[in-house]
Amino acid sequence: MRPRVVFLLATVTLNAMGIGLILPVVPDLIQEVTGQPLSEAALIGGVLSTIFAVMQFLFAPFMGRLSDAYGRRPVLLGTLAIMVLDYIVLALANTLWMLVLARMIGGIASSTQSTASAAIADLSEPGKRARGFGLISAAFGLGFVLGPVLGGLLAELGTHAPFWAAGGLCGAGVLLGLMSFPETHAAAHRRPVTWRGVNPFGAFRALNRLPGLTRALVVYFLYNVAFGTYPAIWSFFAQAQFAWSPAMIGLSLGVFGVSFAVVQGGLMGVLLRVFGERGTATLGLAVSAMGFAALGLVTNGMLVLFFAPIAAIGATYAPAQQAILSQRLGPDEQGALQGVLTSTVAVAMMVAPALMSQVFALFTAPERQNPLPGAPFLVAMTLVLAALLLFVWPRRLPAVT
Repeated sequence: MRPRVVFLLATVTLNAMGIGLILPVVPDLIQEVTGQPLSEAALIGGVLSTIFAVMQFLFAPFMGRLSDAYGRRPVLLGTLAIMVLDYIVLALANTLWMLVLARMIGGIASSTQSTASAAIADLSEPGKRARGFGLISAAFGLGFVLGPVLGGLLAELGTHAPFWAAGGLCGAGVLLGLMSFPETHAAAHRRPVTWRGVNPFGAFRALNRLPGLTRALVVYFLYNVAFGTYPAIWSFFAQAQFAWSPAMIGLSLGVFGVSFAVVQGGLMGVLLRVFGERGTATLGLAVSAMGFAALGLVTNGMLVLFFAPIAAIGATYAPAQQAILSQRLGPDEQGALQGVLTSTVAVAMMVAPALMSQVFALFTAPERQNPLPGAPFLVAMTLVLAALLLFVWPRRLPAVT
């Protein structure tokens, strides 16, 4: 594997570790800062996640176009450096406004993975990009193997300890990039930054000339709203349904991370050879629906860990869809495409925390006699079934691909 690819994968892994480190302590941190019970803390967590997603939506096209104009290296290293600042603010946070500020900073800097995906597109032949995007997803999954487990253990030292560790990891990524990562985006393929390109709505319009892109983005959006249930609700769900500690929540996320890394890093290539990109995307949506249904109804804490491989196979939809769309654009627009896809995810992440936290709070309110903490996952199942129907609908409608 080429050194530049190794760095990109290491960077995504470090970034995912930083995100994963903090997930086990989010419920306790919000309750500690605000003094609210778990159901209300989930609502606050949803607001914070929505703030993060709004900033991501506003700035992701800018970061994508910036990398098309000036290269992947400065954008990648710059966003990692901003993430260091974000985690420092979180480590020092003792009021709600500091949490809000940190989520704003994090949203602006959250283009690390999309910039890495654009760099992978630079380094890959058009017909082999699905494999590269799968490796990026696998690296992110590997970060979730290590991050949540370590975060759960660090939580024993206090709710702020994981944030210092996350900042250190991102700082290490900056140093690694300065020493070992050359530019991947050739100067001949660069294009200037324009207002239409960095305006998130203008970016959508600029790429919408591709037939069927709108439909593809609707499917991508529905899937990501459903998938957003995991980061938005998992820590609250596990505490309410199974009374898990932060350490156990971290361990459960680690199991999910192992499953994602194995599927995206190994099984993804097999699925692509057997089913092709479109078939793999269809399989991912179908399996995701089954996984969400199972999580919505499970009551055994140990049994839920056996559903991790199902969730991981379901996640093969995203890199397969990325590859389908990536092959239809030239090298001068790969950053723009990744920016639009990141913005689509960001819009989904605006909706998912607000929607799923409301559903969770409604079905776990203290006065409710028969709580159902898994209700958000049943909503997610419905959204994925709608996405699957739209994806496989007969070609007499505008094609997804």
